[in-house]
Amino acid sequence: MTTVGKILLAALLTVSAILPAQALPQHAPVPGGVAVIDLGPATATAPRARWDQQPLAVVRDNGRWYALFGIPLDMLPGELQVIVDSPSGQQSISVPIGVKAYPEQRLTLKNQRQVDPNPADLRRIEREQAHTAAIKTIFSDFPPSTAFTLPARGRLSSRFGLRRFFNDQPRNPHAGLDVAAGSGSPVRAPAAGMVVDTGDYFFNGNTVFIDHGQGLITAYMHLSRMTVNKGQRVKPGDVIGAIGATGRATGPHLHWAVLLNNTPVDPELFLQPR
Repeated sequence: MTTVGKILLAALLTVSAILPAQALPQHAPVPGGVAVIDLGPATATAPRARWDQQPLAVVRDNGRWYALFGIPLDMLPGELQVIVDSPSGQQSISVPIGVKAYPEQRLTLKNQRQVDPNPADLRRIEREQAHTAAIKTIFSDFPPSTAFTLPARGRLSSRFGLRRFFNDQPRNPHAGLDVAAGSGSPVRAPAAGMVVDTGDYFFNGNTVFIDHGQGLITAYMHLSRMTVNKGQRVKPGDVIGAIGATGRATGPHLHWAVLLNNTPVDPELFLQPR
Protein backbone atom coordinates (compact mmCIF):
# COMPACT_ATOMS: atom_id res chain seq x y z
CA MET A 1 0.00 0.00 0.00
CA THR A 2 1.30 3.46 -0.88
CA THR A 3 1.98 6.13 1.73
CA VAL A 4 -1.07 8.10 0.54
CA GLY A 5 -3.21 4.96 0.79
CA LYS A 6 -2.02 4.33 4.33
CA ILE A 7 -2.87 7.91 5.30
CA LEU A 8 -6.37 7.64 3.81
CA LEU A 9 -6.97 4.30 5.54
CA ALA A 10 -5.87 5.76 8.88
CA ALA A 11 -8.18 8.73 8.37
CA LEU A 12 -11.14 6.47 7.61
CA LEU A 13 -10.47 4.34 10.68
CA THR A 14 -10.26 7.47 12.81
CA VAL A 15 -13.57 8.79 11.50
CA SER A 16 -15.31 5.43 12.01
CA ALA A 17 -14.01 5.32 15.56
CA ILE A 18 -15.46 8.71 16.54
CA LEU A 19 -18.82 8.37 14.80
CA PRO A 20 -21.52 6.68 16.93
CA ALA A 21 -22.45 3.17 15.89
CA GLN A 22 -25.90 3.55 14.40
CA ALA A 23 -28.73 1.08 14.48
CA LEU A 24 -32.33 2.05 15.02
CA PRO A 25 -34.19 0.64 18.01
CA GLN A 26 -37.17 -1.57 17.30
CA HIS A 27 -40.32 0.32 16.34
CA ALA A 28 -42.85 -0.31 19.13
CA PRO A 29 -45.46 2.50 19.35
CA VAL A 30 -47.02 1.33 22.63
CA PRO A 31 -46.82 2.57 26.24
CA GLY A 32 -43.22 2.04 27.37
CA GLY A 33 -42.09 1.57 23.78
CA VAL A 34 -40.32 3.63 21.12
CA ALA A 35 -41.87 5.10 17.98
CA VAL A 36 -39.30 5.30 15.18
CA ILE A 37 -40.59 8.09 12.94
CA ASP A 38 -39.33 8.46 9.37
CA LEU A 39 -38.63 12.15 8.68
CA GLY A 40 -37.52 11.73 5.07
CA PRO A 41 -34.25 11.74 3.12
CA ALA A 42 -31.19 12.92 4.99
CA THR A 43 -29.82 16.32 4.06
CA ALA A 44 -26.91 18.35 5.34
CA THR A 45 -29.13 19.86 8.04
CA ALA A 46 -30.84 17.62 10.56
CA PRO A 47 -34.49 18.42 11.25
CA ARG A 48 -35.67 19.05 14.80
CA ALA A 49 -38.56 17.16 16.32
CA ARG A 50 -40.56 17.61 19.50
CA TRP A 51 -43.58 16.25 21.31
CA ASP A 52 -45.34 19.04 23.15
CA GLN A 53 -42.31 20.99 24.46
CA GLN A 54 -40.08 17.93 24.80
CA PRO A 55 -37.30 17.67 22.16
CA LEU A 56 -36.82 14.27 20.54
CA ALA A 57 -33.65 12.53 19.41
CA VAL A 58 -33.07 12.66 15.64
CA VAL A 59 -30.71 10.13 14.07
CA ARG A 60 -29.48 9.41 10.57
CA ASP A 61 -29.71 5.86 9.28
CA ASN A 62 -29.32 4.52 5.72
CA GLY A 63 -29.64 7.96 4.19
CA ARG A 64 -32.77 9.04 6.08
CA TRP A 65 -33.58 11.02 9.21
CA TYR A 66 -35.57 9.38 12.00
CA ALA A 67 -37.04 10.80 15.20
CA LEU A 68 -37.03 8.52 18.25
CA PHE A 69 -40.04 9.05 20.51
CA GLY A 70 -40.13 7.37 23.94
CA ILE A 71 -43.76 6.77 24.90
CA PRO A 72 -44.74 7.07 28.60
CA LEU A 73 -45.95 3.91 30.32
CA ASP A 74 -49.17 5.64 31.41
CA MET A 75 -50.03 6.84 27.89
CA LEU A 76 -53.54 5.91 26.76
CA PRO A 77 -54.18 4.53 23.25
CA GLY A 78 -54.79 7.19 20.64
CA GLU A 79 -52.84 9.51 18.39
CA LEU A 80 -50.06 11.92 19.39
CA GLN A 81 -48.70 14.75 17.30
CA VAL A 82 -44.97 15.18 16.75
CA ILE A 83 -43.87 18.56 15.39
CA VAL A 84 -40.95 18.59 12.95
CA ASP A 85 -39.02 21.70 11.95
CA SER A 86 -36.81 21.44 8.87
CA PRO A 87 -35.39 23.82 6.23
CA SER A 88 -38.52 23.17 4.14
CA GLY A 89 -40.84 24.27 6.95
CA GLN A 90 -42.84 22.83 9.83
CA GLN A 91 -45.04 19.76 9.73
CA SER A 92 -47.08 17.70 12.18
CA ILE A 93 -46.78 13.91 12.12
CA SER A 94 -49.47 11.78 13.72
CA VAL A 95 -48.20 8.84 15.77
CA PRO A 96 -50.84 6.19 16.61
CA ILE A 97 -50.28 4.64 20.05
CA GLY A 98 -51.41 1.06 20.55
CA VAL A 99 -52.21 -1.05 23.59
CA LYS A 100 -49.83 -3.21 25.61
CA ALA A 101 -50.70 -5.17 28.75
CA TYR A 102 -47.85 -5.89 31.16
CA PRO A 103 -47.96 -8.80 33.63
CA GLU A 104 -47.82 -8.53 37.43
CA GLN A 105 -44.85 -9.26 39.67
CA ARG A 106 -45.11 -9.77 43.45
CA LEU A 107 -42.01 -9.49 45.63
CA THR A 108 -41.42 -9.91 49.35
CA LEU A 109 -38.93 -7.64 51.09
CA LYS A 110 -37.58 -8.39 54.58
CA ASN A 111 -36.63 -4.74 55.15
CA GLN A 112 -40.01 -3.10 55.76
CA ARG A 113 -38.43 0.37 55.45
CA GLN A 114 -37.91 -0.36 51.76
CA VAL A 115 -41.69 -0.74 51.50
CA ASP A 116 -42.85 1.91 54.01
CA PRO A 117 -40.00 4.43 54.45
CA ASN A 118 -39.87 6.41 57.68
CA PRO A 119 -40.05 10.26 57.71
CA ALA A 120 -36.27 10.68 57.44
CA ASP A 121 -36.20 8.22 54.55
CA LEU A 122 -39.00 10.10 52.81
CA ARG A 123 -37.06 13.38 53.04
CA ARG A 124 -34.02 11.66 51.54
CA ILE A 125 -36.14 10.08 48.79
CA GLU A 126 -37.66 13.47 47.92
CA ARG A 127 -34.20 15.05 47.58
CA GLU A 128 -32.99 12.17 45.43
CA GLN A 129 -36.04 12.26 43.19
CA ALA A 130 -35.52 15.98 42.53
CA HIS A 131 -31.87 15.31 41.70
CA THR A 132 -32.57 12.42 39.31
CA ALA A 133 -35.46 14.32 37.70
CA ALA A 134 -32.94 16.96 36.59
CA ILE A 135 -30.61 14.27 35.19
CA LYS A 136 -33.44 12.79 33.12
CA THR A 137 -34.05 16.13 31.37
CA ILE A 138 -30.49 16.39 30.01
CA PHE A 139 -30.52 16.90 26.24
CA SER A 140 -27.02 17.02 24.76
CA ASP A 141 -26.46 18.11 21.18
CA PHE A 142 -24.12 15.29 20.16
CA PRO A 143 -25.60 12.49 17.97
CA PRO A 144 -26.87 9.62 20.09
CA SER A 145 -25.35 6.16 20.09
CA THR A 146 -28.29 3.77 19.76
CA ALA A 147 -26.60 0.43 19.02
CA PHE A 148 -26.64 -1.17 22.49
CA THR A 149 -25.36 -4.45 23.83
CA LEU A 150 -26.51 -6.00 27.11
CA PRO A 151 -24.39 -4.38 29.87
CA ALA A 152 -24.02 -7.55 31.96
CA ARG A 153 -24.02 -11.30 31.44
CA GLY A 154 -26.76 -13.15 33.27
CA ARG A 155 -30.37 -14.24 33.35
CA LEU A 156 -33.00 -11.65 32.45
CA SER A 157 -34.91 -11.97 35.72
CA SER A 158 -37.47 -9.14 35.46
CA ARG A 159 -38.61 -7.56 32.22
CA PHE A 160 -39.64 -3.96 31.68
CA GLY A 161 -43.17 -2.76 32.53
CA LEU A 162 -44.13 -5.34 35.17
CA ARG A 163 -46.89 -4.08 37.46
CA ARG A 164 -45.18 -4.51 40.82
CA PHE A 165 -46.37 -5.32 44.32
CA PHE A 166 -43.97 -5.20 47.28
CA ASN A 167 -45.30 -7.14 50.28
CA ASP A 168 -48.71 -7.05 48.53
CA GLN A 169 -48.63 -3.24 48.25
CA PRO A 170 -48.88 -1.76 44.71
CA ARG A 171 -45.92 0.30 43.58
CA ASN A 172 -44.73 1.94 40.35
CA PRO A 173 -44.28 -0.34 37.31
CA HIS A 174 -40.85 -1.85 36.73
CA ALA A 175 -39.11 0.79 34.63
CA GLY A 176 -36.06 -1.20 33.58
CA LEU A 177 -34.59 -4.60 32.75
CA ASP A 178 -33.08 -6.78 35.51
CA VAL A 179 -30.07 -8.99 34.88
CA ALA A 180 -29.39 -11.51 37.65
CA ALA A 181 -25.73 -12.46 38.18
CA GLY A 182 -23.25 -13.01 40.96
CA SER A 183 -22.20 -10.09 43.12
CA GLY A 184 -19.06 -8.48 41.70
CA SER A 185 -19.78 -9.46 38.09
CA PRO A 186 -18.73 -6.65 35.72
CA VAL A 187 -21.19 -4.12 34.34
CA ARG A 188 -20.15 -2.55 31.03
CA ALA A 189 -21.20 0.49 29.04
CA PRO A 190 -23.52 -0.70 26.23
CA ALA A 191 -22.56 2.21 23.96
CA ALA A 192 -20.42 5.34 23.90
CA GLY A 193 -21.39 8.22 26.15
CA MET A 194 -20.51 10.41 29.11
CA VAL A 195 -21.07 9.68 32.79
CA VAL A 196 -23.36 12.45 34.07
CA ASP A 197 -23.87 11.23 37.62
CA THR A 198 -22.90 8.60 40.17
CA GLY A 199 -24.33 8.20 43.65
CA ASP A 200 -25.87 6.10 46.40
CA TYR A 201 -29.68 6.30 46.39
CA PHE A 202 -32.25 4.96 48.88
CA PHE A 203 -34.12 2.75 46.40
CA ASN A 204 -31.59 2.47 43.56
CA GLY A 205 -28.46 1.88 45.64
CA ASN A 206 -25.14 2.65 43.93
CA THR A 207 -26.10 4.06 40.54
CA VAL A 208 -24.31 5.29 37.40
CA PHE A 209 -26.02 7.50 34.78
CA ILE A 210 -24.64 7.74 31.22
CA ASP A 211 -25.66 10.34 28.63
CA HIS A 212 -25.60 8.89 25.11
CA GLY A 213 -26.81 12.08 23.41
CA GLN A 214 -30.05 13.92 22.62
CA GLY A 215 -32.07 12.75 25.60
CA LEU A 216 -30.96 9.10 25.49
CA ILE A 217 -29.76 8.30 29.01
CA THR A 218 -29.08 4.97 30.69
CA ALA A 219 -28.88 4.10 34.39
CA TYR A 220 -27.23 1.15 36.19
CA MET A 221 -28.54 0.44 39.69
CA HIS A 222 -27.87 -1.72 42.79
CA LEU A 223 -24.13 -1.81 42.02
CA SER A 224 -21.73 -3.19 44.60
CA ARG A 225 -19.14 -0.69 43.39
CA MET A 226 -18.78 2.04 40.77
CA THR A 227 -15.58 2.36 38.73
CA VAL A 228 -16.29 5.59 36.80
CA ASN A 229 -16.67 9.23 37.77
CA LYS A 230 -18.95 12.06 36.71
CA GLY A 231 -17.66 13.70 33.52
CA GLN A 232 -15.82 10.59 32.33
CA ARG A 233 -16.30 9.50 28.72
CA VAL A 234 -16.88 5.79 28.16
CA LYS A 235 -16.60 3.53 25.14
CA PRO A 236 -18.70 0.44 24.40
CA GLY A 237 -17.56 -2.36 26.69
CA ASP A 238 -15.83 -0.16 29.29
CA VAL A 239 -16.39 -1.48 32.83
CA ILE A 240 -18.44 1.04 34.81
CA GLY A 241 -19.13 -0.98 37.96
CA ALA A 242 -20.05 -4.36 39.40
CA ILE A 243 -23.32 -6.11 40.14
CA GLY A 244 -24.56 -5.93 43.71
CA ALA A 245 -27.64 -5.72 45.91
CA THR A 246 -27.51 -2.16 47.24
CA GLY A 247 -30.72 -0.19 47.70
CA ARG A 248 -34.08 -1.96 47.37
CA ALA A 249 -33.06 -5.37 46.07
CA THR A 250 -33.97 -8.95 46.89
CA GLY A 251 -30.61 -10.27 45.65
CA PRO A 252 -27.62 -9.35 43.49
CA HIS A 253 -28.66 -8.09 40.08
CA LEU A 254 -28.35 -5.16 37.69
CA HIS A 255 -31.37 -2.94 37.14
CA TRP A 256 -30.74 -1.31 33.77
CA ALA A 257 -32.93 1.61 32.80
CA VAL A 258 -33.11 3.38 29.43
CA LEU A 259 -34.62 6.86 29.29
CA LEU A 260 -35.59 8.56 26.04
CA ASN A 261 -36.98 12.12 26.01
CA ASN A 262 -37.31 11.95 29.82
CA THR A 263 -39.33 8.71 29.59
CA PRO A 264 -38.41 5.18 30.73
CA VAL A 265 -38.65 2.78 27.79
CA ASP A 266 -38.05 -0.93 27.28
CA PRO A 267 -34.26 -1.46 27.11
CA GLU A 268 -34.66 -4.60 25.01
CA LEU A 269 -35.83 -2.44 22.08
CA PHE A 270 -32.25 -1.08 21.83
CA LEU A 271 -30.40 -4.37 22.05
CA GLN A 272 -28.56 -5.47 18.96
CA PRO A 273 -28.17 -9.15 18.01
CA ARG A 274 -25.22 -10.78 19.78
